[in-house]
Amino acid sequence: MRPWTGSWRWITLVLLAWGTLLFYIGGHLVRDSEHPERSSRELSKILAKLERLKQQNEDLRRMAETLRLPEGQVEGAGAAGKLRSLEEQLIRAKEQINSYRSLPADGPGRNQEELRRKTENGVRELWYFVRSEVKKLTHVETGELQKHIDVLLQDLGHQQRSIMTDLYHLSQADGAGDWREKEAKDLSELVQNRITHLQNPADCSKARKLVCNINKGCGYGCQLHHVVYCFMIAYGTQRTLILESQNWRYATGGWETVFKPVSDTCTDRTGASTGHWSGEANDRDVQVIELPIVDSLHPRPPYLPLAIPEDLAERLQRLHGDPSVWWVSQFVKYLIRPQDWLEKEMRETTAKLGFKHPIIGVHVRRTDKVGTEAAFHPIEEYMLHVEDQFQSLAQRMHVDKKRVYLATDDPSLLQEAKSKYPDYEFISDNSISWSAGLHNRYTENSLRGVILDIHFLSQTNYLVCTFSSQVCRVAYEIMQTLHPDASSYFHSLDDIYYFGGQNAHNQIAIYHHQPRGNEEIPLEPGDVIGVAGNHWDGYSKGINRKSGRTGLYPSYKVKEKIETVKYPTYPEADKLLQKQ
Repeated sequence: MRPWTGSWRWITLVLLAWGTLLFYIGGHLVRDSEHPERSSRELSKILAKLERLKQQNEDLRRMAETLRLPEGQVEGAGAAGKLRSLEEQLIRAKEQINSYRSLPADGPGRNQEELRRKTENGVRELWYFVRSEVKKLTHVETGELQKHIDVLLQDLGHQQRSIMTDLYHLSQADGAGDWREKEAKDLSELVQNRITHLQNPADCSKARKLVCNINKGCGYGCQLHHVVYCFMIAYGTQRTLILESQNWRYATGGWETVFKPVSDTCTDRTGASTGHWSGEANDRDVQVIELPIVDSLHPRPPYLPLAIPEDLAERLQRLHGDPSVWWVSQFVKYLIRPQDWLEKEMRETTAKLGFKHPIIGVHVRRTDKVGTEAAFHPIEEYMLHVEDQFQSLAQRMHVDKKRVYLATDDPSLLQEAKSKYPDYEFISDNSISWSAGLHNRYTENSLRGVILDIHFLSQTNYLVCTFSSQVCRVAYEIMQTLHPDASSYFHSLDDIYYFGGQNAHNQIAIYHHQPRGNEEIPLEPGDVIGVAGNHWDGYSKGINRKSGRTGLYPSYKVKEKIETVKYPTYPEADKLLQKQ
């Protein structure tokens, strides 16, 4: 009998697997083109590392030969030591494989390079065109000036859309789109699993809890964001969220009559000790903490938006154009899982309205917002951006009909839109508009209407609205859960995105700027700018935190300052996810 026959077969299988892994690395590296900026020197380093992998493969072969023991020889300590050494080398090799997977072997793919050059040429030609046409304006007679400007804007719009189309195709080239889909799915599953783990403790009676009352004195969007804020604090402090929603002004039966419960195992707020929020460190020995509204929160913990978890920051910044919105969206996603009746209602309304793609969402908020929190915007202002977006969509997909989902609290707007824009198909439910009026707002019928409006707005290809409205911001947040990166799928007629009660929104200057007028402020690379808003004309407004001056600055001369926080990483939840 040959005692080592089984072991030798095992080693042969390991070597075959090792060869297969090497082949996989080579194929993967050839396909990967996510980092076209890497230099030829870095590529040489990669080839050198692959050469070392080949050497390790030879070492494994030699080690296998030394493990071929003579017939009849019993297993001893020496052989066991060699097996341990073999295992260690295989573990090290696996680690190296994982580190090489993101490195390109021979540079970016052909599609990516062709699209990159096409985009570069498009930008160059756009500049040539603008420079030439602006010079011509000085020679145009006054009577013809407006006509010339209108034609110029049309031509500029076409060139801009052409470049944006090229950039879209560039983002999908050489498997990048597939990678983005998978990474978004993996990240969302990771976070949803962590939230589920936190919300379903093994023993509710011993769990640390954070109590949040939904009945903040405001509308549905505002109340949902209030619960999201509570949830983020609960997640950051590792406390199970207890949502108190009985006698909710929208549904007296509570949150659970509309959406799935936030926990399947722990809804009882009782505990050995209870107290009001006084700071994470001060509350460490208190089992149950009651959280106030964000306006009254003191001291303020670091977990408030726009911060994102430190352990996910690198992946999020690579995947998404606005990581803080993505992070908020994950809590919204967990909270608004519909009950069966609501899910059925969504399906039936989709069929009843004839909701299908391509379609652009328009949300027009009137009534209580106008004159207080927001300015009046006529329907023409919204439709200007709708038409522009349909022209963009037509360059990369078939547009059989220009559909618009119109959500508004003004029942007269639907007929106005239809009469002014007969070439469009407006999809809307006027009964929802009536229920959104001030006298009907806090009813179950109104709640159904606002949920459906938000649902359909989030399902559109693009959103035109005012971010001063919570409804619009919620729809935008949900939209992030439906695409790998929907951060640019909107146009706001007023504010930039914000989360009520957020910490400071900062940007970092990347270019020098010398003011050309009293309204502008100087910038130096590295200056931190507190953002007040974007004027959507190439300029933003903010305060230079170094100089203390407030004013306008070119939006392209800054980048977002991403704030990261040491959130808990929930390793127990991650282990359970890996086993699934």
